[in-house]
Amino acid sequence: MKEKFIIGLTGGVGSGKSRILELLKQEYGAVIIETDAVAKKLEEPGQPGFAALAEALGEGIIGEDGNLRKDLLSRMVFGNQETRQRINSLIHPLVWDYVKQQAEQGNFSILVAESALLLENPDDIFHELWYVYTARETRIQRLMKSRGYTREKCRQMIQGQPTEEEYRRHADFIIDNNGSLDKVRGQIDQRLQPHFGKGIFCR
Repeated sequence: MKEKFIIGLTGGVGSGKSRILELLKQEYGAVIIETDAVAKKLEEPGQPGFAALAEALGEGIIGEDGNLRKDLLSRMVFGNQETRQRINSLIHPLVWDYVKQQAEQGNFSILVAESALLLENPDDIFHELWYVYTARETRIQRLMKSRGYTREKCRQMIQGQPTEEEYRRHADFIIDNNGSLDKVRGQIDQRLQPHFGKGIFCR
């Protein structure tokens, strides 16, 4: 059986995690799990997340098409900390059960599970937690350009997530994502080589 290295990757909205994930997939052969995508799957009709949210939040959370009203759910998440924590407490355990199953059963050398809210190592799944750091103003500019958000909406979204200090306190490794892709690649090379040598790199 090949050696496995399992990474939890985190960072705030607009930090450029997608850029890092693509690099890890294309150049290091990593298997990628995006927990937002897992959560969305679990919130589809017939899935356990759908049932849990409908029971906790009431029938009004279900639209006429039988799916969850994602617009309403989004407003709940970003508008009220107590409600956000309640929703997270329902969905997150289901997501981590899925990640743990993939980590145990999958055939890979590197698996990376990305989550914006990953501050601790649930069920001791990961060998390391990596934090993608990008300056706040850079994040705001990226969000305004790529998603068309106002500066105020960007500020509210960032404020609703863990602080940089919280991310740093829990991270085993910090990727500085303010520079070029080559600089990011150099940081990842340096971190992974002790585990795999140069043979892990696909490029």
